[in-house]
Amino acid sequence: MIADILTDAENRMRKTMEALHTNLSSVRTGRASPVLVDRIQVDYYGTTTPLNQLAGISTPEARLIVIQPWDRGSIGPIEKAIMQSELGLNPNNDGQVIRIAIPTLTEERRKQLVKVVHSTTEDSKVAVRNIRRDALHHAKDLASRKEISEDDERRAAQDVELLAKKYVDEADKIGKAKEQEVLEV
Repeated sequence: MIADILTDAENRMRKTMEALHTNLSSVRTGRASPVLVDRIQVDYYGTTTPLNQLAGISTPEARLIVIQPWDRGSIGPIEKAIMQSELGLNPNNDGQVIRIAIPTLTEERRKQLVKVVHSTTEDSKVAVRNIRRDALHHAKDLASRKEISEDDERRAAQDVELLAKKYVDEADKIGKAKEQEVLEV
């Protein structure tokens, strides 16, 4: 029973860290990366579709993203979706491909992006703490129904606390690494 609680909590915490990686990968740095525009949602014939399902995305240069739509009719909606995204990028199209030049980040924009990184990291830490709370509640519930002893409940609580601390520390480490990447000139 306790092993199931711990396994479930660890799986959920690991998925939270994966989500943190995914969310932080879309935070813009000074370099071009296909991940920046991967998750942009495009209104394509009345259906919201991720950009990576409508076009090939590449970075031929350090500060240039090239988007090659598979359907030329989707160039307009893709361009509109990029302009409406919070990335602050201006796409240029030549009727065949869309090119996005990645400008260097200003100091003010870097500070804004660091705040986004902090916020995203803090959200992940809150999610880990919520998972910890759920696991502790589940262990307490089992103890109150006499399915496990009080000693087992205490041991489970300690294990859950250690697990939560491990993943909160990992979230901090991931956030600090992304912060360094954003501040890199």
